[in-house]
Amino acid sequence: MTTGRVNPAQTLEAQGISDLGTVHYNLLEPALMEAALRRDEGTLGQGGTFLVSTGRHTGRSPKDKFVVRTPAVEDTIWWDNNTPMAPDAFDQLYADMLDHMKGGEYFVQDLFGGADPEHRLDVRMVTELAWHGLFIRTMLRRPEAEELASFVPEFTIVNCPSFKADPVRHGCRSETVIALNFEKKLILIGGTAYAGENKKSVFTLLNYILPGNNVMAMHCSANHAVDDPEDAAVFFGLSGTGKTTLSADPSRVLIGDDEHGWSEKGIFNFEGGCYAKTINLNPEAEPEIYATTQKFGTVIENMVYDEYTKELDFEDSSLTENMRCAYPLHYISNASDTALGGHPKNIILLTCDAFGVLPPIARLTPAQAMYHFLSGFTSKTPGTEVGVLEPIPTFSTCFGAPFMPRRPEVYGNLLREKIAGHGATCWLVNTGWTGGAYGTGSRMPIRATRSLLTAALDGSLNETEFRKDANFGFEVPTECPGVAEVLLDPRRTWDDPEAYDAQAAKLVNMFAENFAQYVPFIDDDVKAAAIS
Repeated sequence: MTTGRVNPAQTLEAQGISDLGTVHYNLLEPALMEAALRRDEGTLGQGGTFLVSTGRHTGRSPKDKFVVRTPAVEDTIWWDNNTPMAPDAFDQLYADMLDHMKGGEYFVQDLFGGADPEHRLDVRMVTELAWHGLFIRTMLRRPEAEELASFVPEFTIVNCPSFKADPVRHGCRSETVIALNFEKKLILIGGTAYAGENKKSVFTLLNYILPGNNVMAMHCSANHAVDDPEDAAVFFGLSGTGKTTLSADPSRVLIGDDEHGWSEKGIFNFEGGCYAKTINLNPEAEPEIYATTQKFGTVIENMVYDEYTKELDFEDSSLTENMRCAYPLHYISNASDTALGGHPKNIILLTCDAFGVLPPIARLTPAQAMYHFLSGFTSKTPGTEVGVLEPIPTFSTCFGAPFMPRRPEVYGNLLREKIAGHGATCWLVNTGWTGGAYGTGSRMPIRATRSLLTAALDGSLNETEFRKDANFGFEVPTECPGVAEVLLDPRRTWDDPEAYDAQAAKLVNMFAENFAQYVPFIDDDVKAAAIS
């Protein structure tokens, strides 16, 4: 039995997926909510939200992600960063998953990955859980009814959380598996109900496909000036660095909060929604994001709530620190209607420095920008990955290593070419610790970060006086309206300056040791931008 709208020539049966029970194609939000509630997948929350727990997986499982090693991709995948799976193991996994799915009820969403029609990816998501269908419909771009009539999926993603992989039989690590087969244009997800695996699978696909078309795939948020889409800015950063919060600036137009492409025409959002962390979400500091937690269809993951009133507890992290809400982009009043922007005038690299060494903002040369982009220094924040319980300093190249199928130099060189071609100004912004390392210091005040970013984006920060940082060689402003002068010199924020020097030396050495892997692949000016 089938329900909903679908291209008659592109049913699951036509793709070789048969013997299922009821299949629902492209249900809209109310029907998906009804199905999820009927199936007891979660709870109806205030304002018509959907409250759900994802069980033991409350973050991504990067160690359980595999790329099928076929001749077509052998020479283009970064195998040091992507665990290979044998083709026959994938075939067995697929056969066993389809056998497990027989007779079940499934939900299909045909969606676009990318707001630019020239570069978008037509993706079919097949989900065991109705709320996963709601989630991915929220997160990707939604075709019009007439577009569905002729929709042909380029890639298909099958997500079946109740399926448990067999490491011996399927060539994987555990019962959880995320397996990407670029040759068969198929992704299989099993053993995890964490919805973030769905969207990050699409991002990984685009990260592989787009660079081949000279389009930079970016793990970033983006916005542009009001009435001027050409005055765009992008914010690179891993989860927990502030991409969503800082790009949702009421004085600018939001293009998107997580994943974008940079083509010959400008930047475009991959998504149609936002996936925001809700821990300690403040209605005064982030009123629009907070408001989405009481709007119809918002998916609220892993939050503690009152069983009677359904009131959310934004401070209780007993389930996970990675509590989140997924909502459509149009729930933000200043969101772009087109999700498009011009070539960015400013590029911000967001880092969460748990060492308390980096200044709140620094201006980078193009070579320094590539150096810090390839380094991708930050701290993994609690909950975003399984087993992360406190901030862990880490280097995640291109600020998104878990989603990078190609070698980092591919993305680094593309970014550098586009910076050079369009004259963007680059900034490194630390949203991590100041006055000491994690456990001693405090988080960078968000008001100060916002003031510095406002000055950077409106150009006024470029007019101030800068000093050269003794540790990293980049330029640091000495003053900014609304920001305490002492905050701009992190050494002065420490009670013990000598302890700061020791911590800075430690971080400098970590940068140097990590960057050694890229030295054979980069130009001399980028090598010169390394720590002096």
